[in-house]
Amino acid sequence: MATEFSFDVISKVEITEVKNALDLAEREITTRYDFRNTKTQINLEGETIKIVSDDEYHLETVKDIIRSRFAKREISLKSLEYGKIEPASAGCLRQVITIKQGIPTEEAKKLTKEIKASGIKVQTQIQGEQLRVTAKEKDALQAVQKLIKGMEDLSFDVSFSNYR
Repeated sequence: MATEFSFDVISKVEITEVKNALDLAEREITTRYDFRNTKTQINLEGETIKIVSDDEYHLETVKDIIRSRFAKREISLKSLEYGKIEPASAGCLRQVITIKQGIPTEEAKKLTKEIKASGIKVQTQIQGEQLRVTAKEKDALQAVQKLIKGMEDLSFDVSFSNYR
């Protein structure tokens, strides 16, 4: 039996779930009356979503539809980073939404400081875009998970994996 237990704190979005949510959003847009005769499009290219629409009202409506579809598929809205609204061809407007994957290094350092400040006897280690937490007792790991879940000011979605 292992003398140390660990888990990883990650921030990951399943791209297949994003594709499914965007497909449902496109279907809704094609059936809505207020989008009839508009040039509204949603494109997923890698980890970026490009929205093109006639005016700012339709663009905001599309973003609301996307957010509702993400929420129904349990995709965190914290993983979306909105770009500036810019003019596109044929008098349309374009906005790029980037899907954030991984924990930024600065945020991982802040998270490590919060864990250490709590006084729970664990060790943390930043490994690329994730954070590994190790301890001698499972109870300490569970306390850290509870602490992290209770933090509402995080700029990214958190999940736990790789329990050992």
